[in-house]
Amino acid sequence: MRPESILIWKVNTNAEKNEAPTLAEAYLLPHMVDELFIVKHIVMTESTKKSEQMWLIKFAPFRTSWTDIVRRGTFTLRGVRNSQARHYLAAMRIGDRVFFYHSQQELAVVGIMEVTREAYPDPTSSDPQWLTCDFRPVLTLAKPVTLSEIRAEPTLAKLLLIRQPRLAVMPLTEEESAVIKRLSAK
Repeated sequence: MRPESILIWKVNTNAEKNEAPTLAEAYLLPHMVDELFIVKHIVMTESTKKSEQMWLIKFAPFRTSWTDIVRRGTFTLRGVRNSQARHYLAAMRIGDRVFFYHSQQELAVVGIMEVTREAYPDPTSSDPQWLTCDFRPVLTLAKPVTLSEIRAEPTLAKLLLIRQPRLAVMPLTEEESAVIKRLSAK
């Protein structure tokens, strides 16, 4: 049996201190309870879904190579000092997949990692605004995907790797990720 109405919030104010209420009493009528449940269910389902976001991280192999990451079983991106890259690091979630790109030498996507720890302050900086994430290697690509192959692929023309070559962290669309995987299998 459903109650006539359900109290969803109530704020007590102290009128003697002239405190303005931020919320008033609000009640849900029976027909609204089902709607609230549906909305709550959708929000909870959306937030608990496994993340499917893909990213690309550029890192110089003379600092840390893909072989080093595979040997250690972990990688922490350090020294990123670009506000757009920081924004992307903050958006990474545990389980997100990340392509690892050798920059400055080799110029190729060489492996796929997974985010194991979400953004936290970069210990190489005294400024807490700069962030880092932790990753673990998942897959070494059968064939590295070179920058020249990426540039030659029309579906990758809008890739930030091409449009903003100095950016160290960038999101990828599902289509871009699929094309890079396809190129690595050739």
